[in-house]
Amino acid sequence: MSLNERIEAWLAASSASFRPAARPFVTLCYAQGWDGSIAVRPGASLALSSAPSCRLTHQLRSLHDGILVGISTVLADDPQLTVRHWQGDSPQPVVLDSHARLPLDARLCRAERPCWVLTTAAMDTMEGAEFLQVQANADGRVALPAALEMLHARGIDSLMVEGGANVITAFLREGLADALVLTIAPTLVGGYKAVGELGRLEPGRLPRIAPLHTERLGEDLIAWGLLRYGEESA
Repeated sequence: MSLNERIEAWLAASSASFRPAARPFVTLCYAQGWDGSIAVRPGASLALSSAPSCRLTHQLRSLHDGILVGISTVLADDPQLTVRHWQGDSPQPVVLDSHARLPLDARLCRAERPCWVLTTAAMDTMEGAEFLQVQANADGRVALPAALEMLHARGIDSLMVEGGANVITAFLREGLADALVLTIAPTLVGGYKAVGELGRLEPGRLPRIAPLHTERLGEDLIAWGLLRYGEESA
């Protein structure tokens, strides 16, 4: 069985056994350099994945109902978030955009299906994008638990989160990421890290990957596993 097949089987089994109420199974999936950097600086785009790793990412997209990124990723990379390098259906694109900054000419607005934009303000739907108002947290940003509940109610049972760093950090800080598939490129970037400040988490509450699986894919190292928090990681 190939690495792609093993990760697909692992993900299917993990999501099938997921039982929390009223939210999707969430997989973090992103690429970083060996030092944990995803870009030279915030807002700068940097391609780190090799061709085989890119195919794995597109395979993972095809296995999820939805795919989510933050508005900073949209502004920096103008992604499509579709399945192009693997067979399968493209997931529902979702953007965390608390202050409704999505550009009218973004490629996501020309995708196969209208993009869902999660924002804290009431907005009119525009061509290619449906704005969904979600309650704000104490920082004035979209409250992730409420956002996940809304996505689940709209038929999203599995959600792939690709970034950027603020979004990845927020899911980890709130314990709302269930699995991780990480591409580690043999590159030292010395720049902007994927995981930022996790707040006042006690050492025993820091997220851990358990069990951890690793394997080479081309030049890259792929690490994957379930995310555990606190007593779960014991």
